[in-house]
Amino acid sequence: MKVRYRALALADIESIFAYLNERSPGGARNVLRAIHDAVAEIAVYPQSGLQTSVADIRVKILGRYRYKIFYSVGEDTIEIVHVRHAARRPWTGVEE
Repeated sequence: MKVRYRALALADIESIFAYLNERSPGGARNVLRAIHDAVAEIAVYPQSGLQTSVADIRVKILGRYRYKIFYSVGEDTIEIVHVRHAARRPWTGVEE
């Protein structure tokens, strides 16, 4: 399946990388790689993520780094909606 990113998701990933890169460039690269690997897995197994309380939105949780990737599944496209750390307050499904 094709993967598209909403502007919010791209901004999330950029912000995550910038924050972590200041503290640990190697760690930032590892987290970014884990996010991209998880997105690649979602593209192959789109129903593998957990259903959320928001209609048509699923979530893939990166256990080691505790990031959540929120996405929707279309006929031939996966849309990455939002990426956030699990320690943050729960996402309500609206853009912040």
